Amino acid sequence: MSDSNTPSPTTVDPEAVRKLPKVVLHDHLDGGLRPQTIIDIAAETGYDKLPTTDAAELEKWFFDAANSGDLPTYLTTFDHTTAVMQTHEALVRVTREAVEDLAADGVCYAELRYAPEQHLAQGLTLQQVVEATVQGVKEGEKSVADRGGRIHARLLLCAMRHADRAAEIAQLLIDNYGEHTPGEGYVDGFDIAGAEDGFPASNHVKAFDLLRQNLVPVTVHAGEAAGVESIADGLRQGAVRIGHGVRIYEDMEATMSGIELGKIARFVRDRRIPLEMCPTSNTQTGVCDTVEEHPFNLLYEMGFTCTVNTDNRLVSGCTMTSEMLRLAECFDLEYWQLLELTTNALETAFCDQPLRESLEREVIYPAYAELGDALDLDSEDVEADAASHAAGLSALHGEHAGHAHGVGSEEVELSMENLKAELEELGLSLDDSDDGDDADGAEGADGAEDK
Repeated sequence: MSDSNTPSPTTVDPEAVRKLPKVVLHDHLDGGLRPQTIIDIAAETGYDKLPTTDAAELEKWFFDAANSGDLPTYLTTFDHTTAVMQTHEALVRVTREAVEDLAADGVCYAELRYAPEQHLAQGLTLQQVVEATVQGVKEGEKSVADRGGRIHARLLLCAMRHADRAAEIAQLLIDNYGEHTPGEGYVDGFDIAGAEDGFPASNHVKAFDLLRQNLVPVTVHAGEAAGVESIADGLRQGAVRIGHGVRIYEDMEATMSGIELGKIARFVRDRRIPLEMCPTSNTQTGVCDTVEEHPFNLLYEMGFTCTVNTDNRLVSGCTMTSEMLRLAECFDLEYWQLLELTTNALETAFCDQPLRESLEREVIYPAYAELGDALDLDSEDVEADAASHAAGLSALHGEHAGHAHGVGSEEVELSMENLKAELEELGLSLDDSDDGDDADGAEGADGAEDK
């Protein structure tokens, strides 16, 4: 029998979560700088517009400034970070430190994204910007490896949706895509970012056509500041992942028989289009007021492919550990569900399949199996062989092997009371009137898009 002091599989321990391997798909390079690095580079380059040169005060300033409740104001915080990322040396340092910091948080695979066009103020070319970040990733991976750790990082190039350089950035990505290019296999995908509302992805059709022709994977920011149509627009341009995407719930309609998905929501769920959710950031940009009100739980329980991400570690004052712990606290997640969110991310990462399999087999599954074995003292010792991890993983899964996301699992049924509570938090409600039967065949609704 287990000792009374041994945590149960339903208890999520902060230190255990910190040590568990994690995968982040949505992390902005210019949103995760160390405060002291900003101060150092500003002093070296003569940038004198920082609100303070005290590292602790600067960190607090970024977090406070980001809590504006709307995306355009949130984005103004990046004026300072991009200002100190204008030289080769600065880009190498910032990228190297990002890789080191993520590894220290237990991240074993990271996709860092940035917009090359925002780093040209002091004479760098677009190609030089890419090469500096590639060097930074390589130095970061080596630094972690030298200390006995392991992390693999990749770079996504962003085009700014309010600008007109998307086709140029797409070509830059193509020129650096693959091992036998200056990108050396580290430049792995395309994103379109910046002010979303009023700047649809379809404004940049030429760029997306070019990427499709060259078989380059694409994610887009959508469903954050704009609603469901923004998500659909990104999908039409070839996006295989959605950055944020949380406003997909607006394409749902509550009826007395349950929740009816609209055409777009059903496509995203059934095609397993990953949602790159960033809970803390979403509260800062006005998607919801608190993490407790975040649509994560509704979407997760309804079978959407959810992933957990940081977005901007400095600006949002978060880490992958803190984001996972916050979700676990708010929605009673257990270790096996954190594993599911982690494998969701890895399976939809833009890296090659051998690396995904290696990380699963050698890093992720062994760590969770070891944890599961520690939580269930009746299970046999976990060997370093993938097949023998079953006992530890089973201990994590406990009685929840029938979760809707598993193969052959039973369908999750929400009680009417819980269903109503979920919907009320999102501004939706069940129709208790006599004409509620008419909604059974509805395809969906646009919901609160204009709120």
